[in-house]
Amino acid sequence: MRVKLKTLMLGAAATALLAGQALAEKIIIGHFGNPTPMQLLSTTDELAKATGWEIEWRKFDAGTDVIAAMASGDVVLSELGSSPIAIGASSGLEFELIAYSDVIGKAESLIARKDSGIASVADLKGKTVAVPIGSTAHYSLMGALQYEGIAEADVNIVGMKPDDIAAAWGQGTIDAAWIWQPVQSEILKTGTFVIGADQTAAWGFPTYDGWVVNKAFADANPDKIVAFLKAVDKVNGMYLANPAAWTADSAEVKALAAATGADPAQVPGILEGFTFLPMAEQAGEAWLGSAAPKIKVTAEFLKGAGRIDATLDDYSAFVNPTYAAAAAQ
Repeated sequence: MRVKLKTLMLGAAATALLAGQALAEKIIIGHFGNPTPMQLLSTTDELAKATGWEIEWRKFDAGTDVIAAMASGDVVLSELGSSPIAIGASSGLEFELIAYSDVIGKAESLIARKDSGIASVADLKGKTVAVPIGSTAHYSLMGALQYEGIAEADVNIVGMKPDDIAAAWGQGTIDAAWIWQPVQSEILKTGTFVIGADQTAAWGFPTYDGWVVNKAFADANPDKIVAFLKAVDKVNGMYLANPAAWTADSAEVKALAAATGADPAQVPGILEGFTFLPMAEQAGEAWLGSAAPKIKVTAEFLKGAGRIDATLDDYSAFVNPTYAAAAAQ
């Protein structure tokens, strides 16, 4: 991954600096398709009016796909999970973490087949577990194994994209999966919840989805980046003001379901699996202010697990809280 990314970056070096200008009016915003409040932005022209952008919303199955798209210059702004952020930064990708989209809890969980004999992480020995490689779910799985003292080699970990996990589950070829919505809800119909990312976070392996932006693009468009974060903060605030009002028949949930293809009946439960942070809170020391050392911890874990070749001494260049601070005003 590291060598491939550096090659892509060298080939895209000339175009990356032009991305800010070339895509200033028409840009692709990457996301993972979760029915979270920010998806409301894709259902109206409010964000386009606030930024002047012509926006294409592009769904990605995994963070590794986002990294490749950003390395090529195709995507300049996207959601990206905490472990892929560490992977991309360690490889020298020119991006900055500017905000948190969400903090992951039970929205990503280990689900086991009811007939698999898996009731805890300790029961994964000798079992086949599917997970999108390089994702936050993968990081949570590796963290859970480490916490329980189980060697990776003792578990048959199979890398699959979410849709492939759903298909493999239906075919009975996997015993368990660590996955997010909506596949999580689908396999729960014939599976059992074992553990969520909220527990692995308590064990010292927190995960989140962040908003990352190409640095050159952000430098060229600071006011528009702030406008984008203000819009994200607004819709998150709508949910935080009264989560109980976001029921299956509420206008907001119906809009999220239509935008993402999720079942409206499942959306309220999915939302409960995330924590959404006000921009004013994000800009403080507890979150963006201390993000760089936390990225380093994640990177060092991934290096120890053989997922990346090397880590950096300092990840401060990959975090910029100034846009969130401005958006909170």
